[in-house]
Amino acid sequence: MVPHPPIRHSVNIKPNIGISNIRIGPDASPGQPSDRWAGTWAHPSYPDATFSVTPRVAIVAALEREVWPFVKSWPTPRKEYDGRSFKFFEKEHMVVLCGGIGSEAARRATEAVINLYHPALIISAGFAGALDPTLPAGHTLTPRQVVDAGDGSRTDSGSGDGVLVSFATIADVAQKAKLAKAFGAQAVDMEAAAVARGAQAHGINFLACKAISDPSDSRLPPIARFIGEDGRFRALRFVAYMALRPRLWASVRKLFRDSTVAAAKLCQALANTSRSTTGAPTHPL
Repeated sequence: MVPHPPIRHSVNIKPNIGISNIRIGPDASPGQPSDRWAGTWAHPSYPDATFSVTPRVAIVAALEREVWPFVKSWPTPRKEYDGRSFKFFEKEHMVVLCGGIGSEAARRATEAVINLYHPALIISAGFAGALDPTLPAGHTLTPRQVVDAGDGSRTDSGSGDGVLVSFATIADVAQKAKLAKAFGAQAVDMEAAAVARGAQAHGINFLACKAISDPSDSRLPPIARFIGEDGRFRALRFVAYMALRPRLWASVRKLFRDSTVAAAKLCQALANTSRSTTGAPTHPL
């Protein structure tokens, strides 16, 4: 494990972690089941003293746009892992990595953040499409279960409500209806199942925190063709394509409006999480 600086707080993270009930603070009491997350750090100048260690909370998103209001002022170190360079956002006990769109990009990002930061909790954060027609743009959810549509496997986070299904590509209106029926899910994304699988493989607690960027009846512009093999969105190519197709401009404007609302709501939820890890008052999603 990478060395951590000493801090004054002890650690108390419950086995069934909710997005708004993480607690790290001076009132955290020892002897709880969560003590397996608590660590100590010995300072060479004080051999008889130990200091509590704050476990890191790692957030894995697809795009910077999803979390930019939350991380825009954070330091951004670059680190290498498995032959790739990753840009991290760091602040105190939290680290955010925007690894790209899709399951493979999410898998790489999860492995990188686990091996470089050794977090106690990983949160898959970002946009999701609504499968439930009652969910508007900007609605935030912390699903209890994440399902991989490819193999049907499910991850139960032990906290939250509902079901999020991860699908291999961007789901259109018809596909959303099929996914809702097949998996009893309320929302769909592309990355959460891969993040959950990586966390589970390393014995790390997992949560998903998503915000609806496209309601169930939204007809999206052709975004999928502009996602590269590395999971990066080719924005300039998308703009050039759309500039010549005015019939699609209305769908782009709607997606921009809805995703802007989703980003604001998502970042508000993540900010609540950040405050809760330092013992400040929070409100549930």
